[in-house]
Amino acid sequence: MSIKRSFLGVPIHLGTLLLAFFLVGGVDAYAVNPDVSDSEDAIQAGQALFNANCKTCHKLDQRYTGPALRGVTERRELDWAKQFIVNSQLLIQSGDAAAVALYREYNNIVMPSHDFLSDGDVMNLLSYIEYGDTAEAATEAGAVGEGGATGGGGVPSEYLTIMLVVLVFVLLLILVVLGLIVSVLTKYMNSSDKLDDEDKAFINQKGSVKKLLTSDGFIVIVTTIVLALVVKTAIDGIYGVGIQQGYAPAQPIAYSHQLHAGQYEIQCQYCHTGVEIGKSANIPSANICMNCHMHIQNVGGQEGISPEIAKLYDAYDNNRPIEWVRVHNLPDLAYFNHSQHVVVGGIECQTCHGPIEEMEVVYQHSALTMGWCIDCHRNTEIASQGNEYYDKLVLLHADSKDALKVKDIGGLECAKCHY
Repeated sequence: MSIKRSFLGVPIHLGTLLLAFFLVGGVDAYAVNPDVSDSEDAIQAGQALFNANCKTCHKLDQRYTGPALRGVTERRELDWAKQFIVNSQLLIQSGDAAAVALYREYNNIVMPSHDFLSDGDVMNLLSYIEYGDTAEAATEAGAVGEGGATGGGGVPSEYLTIMLVVLVFVLLLILVVLGLIVSVLTKYMNSSDKLDDEDKAFINQKGSVKKLLTSDGFIVIVTTIVLALVVKTAIDGIYGVGIQQGYAPAQPIAYSHQLHAGQYEIQCQYCHTGVEIGKSANIPSANICMNCHMHIQNVGGQEGISPEIAKLYDAYDNNRPIEWVRVHNLPDLAYFNHSQHVVVGGIECQTCHGPIEEMEVVYQHSALTMGWCIDCHRNTEIASQGNEYYDKLVLLHADSKDALKVKDIGGLECAKCHY
């Protein structure tokens, strides 16, 4: 049964910069399309698609890298929404006014196409967006490890700021109330015939700024505010230790992933050869770079080549490794295996590394905190179909009504990552 929601009550959020643009656009009053199913099967199937393709950039009821997504079929026509999900750039290039406006509103960020999704997949995805976890907004407010402001767990920084502002407001309100009480009492006492001149002189004495600044009450208030600021700063610093989200160091050679992985569509596995066979994805050597560059860049000689390509030739000719600066760096106490996630789990590179094919300079897209990993394990469904690795686990989980997730196969056990 469709539920009509007002525009002001609409939450929004989804995953690979998917519907990032068209949700905050116009306020066209479309009711939730009746073709969007609210069945449990459709919602669960859509949740799996959302977690695999959309969760990195979107949430259902909260603004994240992209806007929140719930209510999209109320604000947009169904066909328009489906086109945007499958290939937003195609819609933008066609000159669609709403798509172009949203593209510009989100700083011209390119959303990857999802043309591998069938029409049924898109409808299941919309089912989850509209009728999925309605308690998500409340859950995320206290969840550990969402890649938010702190990137870790604990009290979010914005909550501490709100608490501090409220505290200051309450203290000021108390001062105003005390001032009004003193004013009323002074007028009342002055109107009394029982006071002598000495008493009235005491009551009507003028206040002194110096006395106010040196009074115990003022000192207590100022001390409380200063301590609150110090504590807030300390807590923010503690929760930010080791978190390098957004880290984008300068590299010895200005290598563009946007050019190589985006424009030329070179697969990640070609350069990062260990990603499917070992723990580390490994950084490519100059030899791997020269597999292409010895054929495509100035075959007749090195005259006129760019300074960056000259650095590559120099490293190759002198058999000297390129000293790339590591961007994603987990602590030594944490174990992570790329092949386990990429080959067995079927996880796309963009799930953790973000839209790498759009990055001119690579940066750390995700928080990579323990809470962030655990949250992924709690919500990610196992891609068990056609994967013999999970056959026995699927049988053991057959009696459960819930989908098989990473947490059900030991994904929350400490020894899986720390041993």
